[in-house]
Amino acid sequence: MTQAILGIIGGSGIYDLPGISDVREERVNTPWGEPSDALRVGRVGATQVVFLPRHGRGHRIPPSDINYRANIAALKMLGVTDLVSFSACGSYKEELSPGTFVLVDNFVDRTVRRVSTFFGPGCVAHVSFAHPVGPALQDLVWSAAQAEGIPCARGGTAVCMEGPQFSTLAESLTYKGQGYDIIHMTSMPEAKLAREAEITYAVVAMVTDYDCWHAVHGAVDVASLLRVMEENRGKAQRLFARLARDFPAEHVACPVGSDRALEGAILTHPTAREPELLAKLKTIAGRVLGG
Repeated sequence: MTQAILGIIGGSGIYDLPGISDVREERVNTPWGEPSDALRVGRVGATQVVFLPRHGRGHRIPPSDINYRANIAALKMLGVTDLVSFSACGSYKEELSPGTFVLVDNFVDRTVRRVSTFFGPGCVAHVSFAHPVGPALQDLVWSAAQAEGIPCARGGTAVCMEGPQFSTLAESLTYKGQGYDIIHMTSMPEAKLAREAEITYAVVAMVTDYDCWHAVHGAVDVASLLRVMEENRGKAQRLFARLARDFPAEHVACPVGSDRALEGAILTHPTAREPELLAKLKTIAGRVLGG
């Protein structure tokens, strides 16, 4: 069995997590460059934890300029097996009001500028991505939210937009009409890269607003977002503390195979693989490439 190491990515408003003991900072240099910030490595009880603020401390990096490949590679290089991503979001459902957490289980990718794979010319791979969220990991997050009494909805679809601007009214009404649940700017390509790195992934989407479709609440503005984000931050810290405290010592095999995603996924014949790319890929795909 594999020891479980819990990775946490903090989104907007979450740049640090209290309660981690024996903390050390790791600056990881990956083949894809530097991650958003130094990673905080420590433990909560018996659970090993690695925390990374997605936008960097002080919120320095906009969504489209995050080095998603370096972030996921750094977490993989530090041994993370299970990754929970916290993200602020807008809601398309009246009942998913600001302050509610949503455990989405699928995505619609509307980004256009971001590199979404570790692979490329010289080594081609196609991983299964029908079910991008690990159900067993989501079960653990759900149980932690229930134990802490945090308003939480389970399941749903997140639209990931490019940003940094918020939606137009036409976009907001279109996405709502298509039945999507929330919108945010950061799950893509984060979830795709986690799958390629064979890290089981789950998202806690923290509702801050109703995008701009709502006739009463109107358009999104940063001032109102900041107020709700501060309230959400305390709940996120409680959820993290409970999740980490109760996390299993051994990694639970993913029912949708996220932790075995590369088995049979590489199409390029071994004799045709590009050595320089292979050397980079071994940091995230050494299990199947050897080394």
